Amino acid sequence: MARVTVEDCIDKVDNRFDLVLLASHRARMISSGAPITISRDNDKNPVVALREIADETVAPEDLKEDFIHSLQQHVEVDEPEAEVVPTLVTPVSDAAGDVQFDRMTEEDLLRGLEGLVPPAETEDDSE
Repeated sequence: MARVTVEDCIDKVDNRFDLVLLASHRARMISSGAPITISRDNDKNPVVALREIADETVAPEDLKEDFIHSLQQHVEVDEPEAEVVPTLVTPVSDAAGDVQFDRMTEEDLLRGLEGLVPPAETEDDSE
């Protein structure tokens, strides 16, 4: 059986270092259960990965994108802007038709805050 060499793959991936990164990433994907695109022929995963790259059954650009994605720890997600939500409190009108809002004094606010229970300390907070 012919061995896959770097020369078989170098025309698909120009940089040898990139080739090693992509082939090792593909070998890890195969180890974790990804389907292979060629016959195994009793080869180990790194050789199968190199043969896939040499036979162009997997695109190096797709491997590169997947490799980059696997290394990212924080992926930004574009979320839609939050819509302005109208207030649910309806103002109270007095007899003259003037609108009055409920007012809270500073003392009432402090009394309410004093009644709150602080959150329980977890193991992460004690470190």
